[in-house]
Amino acid sequence: MAATKKEPTRILILGGGYVGLYAALGLQKKLKAREASVTVVDPQPHMTYQPFLPEAAGGSIEPRHVVAPLRRVLKRCHVLTARVAKIEHAKHTVTVEVPDGRTEEIGYDVLVVALGSVARLLPVPGLAEQGISFRTIGEAIYLRNHVMSKLDQAASTIDPETRKRLLTFTFVGGGFAGIEALGELEDMARFATRYYETIDPEDLRWVLVEAAGRILPEVRESLGVYTVLQLEKRGIEVYLSTMVKSFENGHVVLSDGTEFDSGTIVWTAGVKANPILFNGSDLPLDERKRVKATASLQVEGLPNVWTAGDNAAVPDLSKTADDPTATCAPNAQHAVRQARLMAKNIVTVLRGGKPKDYYHKNVGSVASLGLHKGVADVYNVKLKGFIAWAMHRAYHVSRMPTFNRKLRITVDWLLSGLFRREVISMGQINDPKAEFDRTSKT
Repeated sequence: MAATKKEPTRILILGGGYVGLYAALGLQKKLKAREASVTVVDPQPHMTYQPFLPEAAGGSIEPRHVVAPLRRVLKRCHVLTARVAKIEHAKHTVTVEVPDGRTEEIGYDVLVVALGSVARLLPVPGLAEQGISFRTIGEAIYLRNHVMSKLDQAASTIDPETRKRLLTFTFVGGGFAGIEALGELEDMARFATRYYETIDPEDLRWVLVEAAGRILPEVRESLGVYTVLQLEKRGIEVYLSTMVKSFENGHVVLSDGTEFDSGTIVWTAGVKANPILFNGSDLPLDERKRVKATASLQVEGLPNVWTAGDNAAVPDLSKTADDPTATCAPNAQHAVRQARLMAKNIVTVLRGGKPKDYYHKNVGSVASLGLHKGVADVYNVKLKGFIAWAMHRAYHVSRMPTFNRKLRITVDWLLSGLFRREVISMGQINDPKAEFDRTSKT
């Protein structure tokens, strides 16, 4: 009797972000034909390279170029556009919600949990109604058009109080996301004022609120101080050790008693692991509701489940000698490296080998503060200004997946350098049916 042909191992990857995309890329490159099938599940058909969102919002990069289309990049994988609803490892199944509203169960032999993180919201009155997050390409495009629309509205109003509110922009959160978004958008808006006869750069009010006593905790404190000084030189108000008490009706109330009206409120005050992990899974979690992982990127006690990135508590072996509980920071630097090692480890285990532990000592951080301005803390060397800004661009374009996207972003930079950034308001994108609805009522 002929031997039964072995079925390919079913590898299911939940999430198409840094970890999901890079792990799938590594697997499709290393796996042999019929050795395994790889399925990637994500509610979006693309991966977003988040460090480029500020430049996309600021008009230096075409927004489509900061995303990598999953189906185009993962040619040997199956891509399912759906949202994860439940993980039942006891049954080796994942329940997903597809766009038409149906739910489906997907079985697996090997599971990769790469669901990432979401914005961490606090119970601040008015936040849900007034706040804008900054984690997706849709939010970056929306915020760019929103800021430009506020300039248009301010140029048209004759009410001084309305004008003041429209030209006040508030950012909450002093990490990389908040500082870079603020720096790029302030740069863009200031440049745009040259085309408005009634708006001067001094009419714009930019406010940064941070609950901690410093900003950019990923770099040394002296660079955080330098960044604050540079922002203040540009007229940006910085409130440190300050909490937000209310955003109701766009009226901002701070814990130090400061109050003002703001037409734009951007919330970048931290992230938390994807809620599916603690609302719909049976995977082991730590006190911060991240998946417990070993140094080899396997989930504790579950050798056929792997995890990495923002949703994972991966031991940071570069620090555990001093702090046995240290885990890797939720940043792109760790996520990309973990994903690449994970792909190698999965293939190694499938072939009967032993996985390697993840070890990476953070070499530093770079941040952009707007065009030609930045800070960097790399290999214990601190850099400021143009050199740091150039290093920021060089590092991140090198990490952008696919040569296609690297080239497109580089060309975008060259064109924006030659012809300057675009400062066009496309507010209609935020409500594309408004004109149609207005016409239908006439």
